[in-house]
Amino acid sequence: MEFNKNTSSGRTNVIGLLIKSILGLVVILSLVFFLNTIDFPSPKKEIEKIIPNENFKIVK
Repeated sequence: MEFNKNTSSGRTNVIGLLIKSILGLVVILSLVFFLNTIDFPSPKKEIEKIIPNENFKIVK
């Protein structure tokens, strides 16, 4: 049975995790930015519905 000595420090994992999280944050922010630049269609007139006062009931 062979024994292998692990000589790498734990610092490399922290740096890799930091780089991956920064890249993920950049991807998410760029996605939000590009979605804001797209002009999605919206209704041209205001949608308004008038509710008559007769339908309201006061419960005490």
